[in-house]
Amino acid sequence: MSRAAIRVSLSGMSLVCAVGLVATTVPVRVAEAATQPPAFEVASIKPNKSGSGSSHSGFDDGRFTATNIQIKTLLQYDAYEIPAPQIQGGPGWPTSERFDIEAKVDDTTVNQMAKLSREQRNLLKQQMVQQLLADRFKLAIHWETKELPVYALVIAKNGPKFQKSSNADGETSISSSNGRYTAQDVTMGKLAQSLTQLLSRELGRIVIDKTAIEGKYDLAFTREPEDHPTAGKRVE
Repeated sequence: MSRAAIRVSLSGMSLVCAVGLVATTVPVRVAEAATQPPAFEVASIKPNKSGSGSSHSGFDDGRFTATNIQIKTLLQYDAYEIPAPQIQGGPGWPTSERFDIEAKVDDTTVNQMAKLSREQRNLLKQQMVQQLLADRFKLAIHWETKELPVYALVIAKNGPKFQKSSNADGETSISSSNGRYTAQDVTMGKLAQSLTQLLSRELGRIVIDKTAIEGKYDLAFTREPEDHPTAGKRVE
């Protein structure tokens, strides 16, 4: 395997090029949704013609809001948490048109969500956004398995040296600033997923976990461009 053009180096791990089978999603318009997951009580969707290139979305206290959002972005971050390289096919409007969305969950569901774990709440939120896309945009997802180029997160020659998390039940936190990435209470699978989301534009492909390392860890790492003097070197 050849080393990646844009390198992500961690203490004891490397990111390398690979080819593997990856499940991809193809958005298409259909007459109706195949399933009926939990739905928002009310929702307002309006076209956004501001011409701005920025957008944001969030779910707080039973309310989902998205401003100047593309449908493909909703698929990527809010509905399925699937990397952009895995979203293929479909009509052109999910990446050309933008919308402002406001949706509200009924009080009973809000109370029920408060009793769920963070992972369970996230799953329920995703299901409601999925249903919103199916109801209002007549959008359905068709899953396929294709052979696509990927980056694989693997163990370096001398093995991993990062620290295991002191709180195995802690919530995962990943942040980035100027090429410096910090992660707390993160599994290797979640790290690979986050690298895909954070570096999707630069990498152009997904990152998969091939370390076989279990458990949660606290770590920090730096991404350097290919022509940087330290590119490809480990960060201790």
